Parts: sequence; C-alpha cells; structure tokens
Amino acid sequence: MKIEEVRQHVTTPLTAPAFAPVVPRFTDREYLNIVYRTDADALRAVVPEPLKVEEPLVRFEVMKMGDVSGYGPYTESGQAIEVSFDGERGEYLHAMYLDNFPATASGREVSAYPKTVGSPKLYVDNGVLVGTLDYGTLRVATATMGYKHHELDAREAERQITVPTFMLKTIPGYDGAPRVQELVRTEITDVVVKEAYTGPARLQLFQHVLAPLADLPVLEVVSASHIRTDLTLAPVKPVFDYLKGARS
Repeated sequence: MKIEEVRQHVTTPLTAPAFAPVVPRFTDREYLNIVYRTDADALRAVVPEPLKVEEPLVRFEVMKMGDVSGYGPYTESGQAIEVSFDGERGEYLHAMYLDNFPATASGREVSAYPKTVGSPKLYVDNGVLVGTLDYGTLRVATATMGYKHHELDAREAERQITVPTFMLKTIPGYDGAPRVQELVRTEITDVVVKEAYTGPARLQLFQHVLAPLADLPVLEVVSASHIRTDLTLAPVKPVFDYLKGARS
C-alpha cells in the first residue's frame, strides 16, 4: 500500500477499520433525561478548567439509537454536567457507556466523546419508562419515569438536547506525556422532535470502581424528559489548548 493510500485511512486495523468514515445521521434517537442536583464540591473536582460550574446540576441520560448510519442501532448512557465557558452555558460530557464498539471507537478517538463499554437499556415496564446501565454483570444506574404523563413543548425539548457540549480530548505521545490535550466543543444540528414528554422520575446510582457515576450523588431530582428525535452531530472544534494554556 502506497504512502498516499495509507494517509487516506483514519483508523486501524488498516484493512479492516474499526469504524466507517461517515458523518452519522441519527434516526429515532430516544432519550430518557433526568436532571438532578448533586454535591457542588464533587462536581468541581471532576470538571476541568476553564469550564465553570455555576449550578450543581447533572443530567443522567439513556439514549436508544433506533437507526444510525454507519453503526446501526445501539444504546448509550452517561452523565453530562451543566457548565459555562466564556459566558456560554452548556454541558460537559463526564462519562458515556455504549454497547456498540464502532460507535465507541469513533466517538473517542475522532471527536473526544468520553466513551467506554457498558450495557445500557431503555424500555417500558408496566407504565414506567426504565433506563438502566450495567458495567459487566453489575448494575450501576437505574432510572424510572412515568410513561408519557405530560406532553413537553417541542421547542423546550429541542432546547434541552441542543445545548453546546464540551469534552476533553487527550492523546498521549510515545513517552506517555500528552501529545494532544484540548477542550473541544460540539452541538447537535438538524433536529426533528417527533415526541416529547415530561413526568415524575427517580434515579438510583450504585457504587462501582470503574463506573463511578455515584461519585456525583443524587441529592434531588429536578426534572425529567422523554424525547424521540432525528438529529446530526456537528464536527468538534477546539476551544482551549491545555499544552499552550490558551484559547484556540
């Protein structure tokens, strides 16, 4: 394979890439979102500067991907922390757990999403929308919400899922020191809200050393939403370079 041909590949293995070089379109992405209040000191301990924590709020999410170009259906779960950067309010993606390896690999290495393996599920059980997350054989999160109790305004639903998203991208060099270390920003675009509901909700987080969601404890459930939508993820853009100590 010629050097010019090697340069056209963005992932390994070279002849059987881990993920397809496509911009995925998400069709029928179904969200269970539970926003909760947590310990402010615990948040400040995990949110990297120059992001700022103003309200100690975390959004626990379970997302069932009905169909995704390049990856197929899968389910994802994680935590997003309310932050601000240069006066812009957004969310810092703290942790994400997926049951699809290509989506995990592409999200981590290309776009800095903090993804790892897990077993999330989203389903309806006896009038309740249930979201769970297992790591290996152990349960680390259980979320429940009344199923379609009250309609949520579509504009409010779109606002909830299109806030700017910040992530930390770190790639080590061969000496173990960071070769790339940037704060990046992205957002959701081309949104079509198909259904949106709100209602009562509960969230339990369980201690686990490799899936430490419970390090951000649930003190109070603030709000919940159940949203089904089509959307596209915009490319990420660097906004702060930690190695230079400057905004991009």
